[in-house]
Amino acid sequence: MRIFITGGAGFIGSHLIDRLMEKGHEVICMDNLITGNLGNLSRFQSGRRFVFLQQDVTKPIEVEGPIDYVLHFASPASPVDYLTYPIPTLKVGSLGTHNALGFAKAKQAKFLLASTSEVYGDPLVSPQPESYWGNVNPIGPRGVYDEAKRFAEAITLAYHRSHAIDTKIARIFNTYGPRMRKEDGRAVPNFINQTLKGEPLTVYGDGRQTRSFCFISDLIEGLIRLMESPLDEPVNLGNPEEMTILELAQKVIQMTQSKSKVEWKPLPTDDPKQRRPDISKAKKSLNWQPVVPLDEGLRLTIEDFRKRMKE
Repeated sequence: MRIFITGGAGFIGSHLIDRLMEKGHEVICMDNLITGNLGNLSRFQSGRRFVFLQQDVTKPIEVEGPIDYVLHFASPASPVDYLTYPIPTLKVGSLGTHNALGFAKAKQAKFLLASTSEVYGDPLVSPQPESYWGNVNPIGPRGVYDEAKRFAEAITLAYHRSHAIDTKIARIFNTYGPRMRKEDGRAVPNFINQTLKGEPLTVYGDGRQTRSFCFISDLIEGLIRLMESPLDEPVNLGNPEEMTILELAQKVIQMTQSKSKVEWKPLPTDDPKQRRPDISKAKKSLNWQPVVPLDEGLRLTIEDFRKRMKE
């Protein structure tokens, strides 16, 4: 296929491009590089099978020739990023998604939206099934990301119903692995970066808030299966194994053999107390579930961080 992907220079997008190229597809990647990194694409030479376009997806998209699939992965994705770029985050989720859908419609292409577990907000139900409508503060500081993604889902299904576009929606839960930015701000890269530098590990609140961590290769497998499936409603993709943030910090300290201590800071506004996916739909409809144990995924991620710190 000839596949167009927005946000392809980012952490998840670049790993997805790796897999698409391995499968023999032609890939056109668009990224404005606000949070993306060209280094993630350095092994690809622009040519017949790979093209990079540095552009904001809210601007008109002009690509000649047929397109079989549009994958919309553009967006700041960590609290550090979307609190730094609140208006661009809202724009890429609304105007950018509208633009990407219009492009898919013009090309008669299939469309996949990278949504997020943040559509559930600070959930009152755990684990979170796709049928749960969420508990989101629309005017809080995190609302710029949460509501942008909720709007993106709404307009995606509106295009599906109104224009018969073949659409998919992946609700992506916490994902980690090589290529995460050291300054990403989320728990796994924060803790690894801090332990390798011998710095205290920043834990917010009492550390008892929970997350579920999915290794990047597992997520990519789920995305590929979703792309190839007939599903058109949101699907949770994540690891249902739940742990506290304090437990994660202690595990990273142990695995890096660090002498770092925990440093406590106040819990940010609207920070979710729980995050755990119900992946029943993905198991049944995609025959998918995570297979990489946390210790193995963390080992590979720590090795990647160590290597990059030496460069």
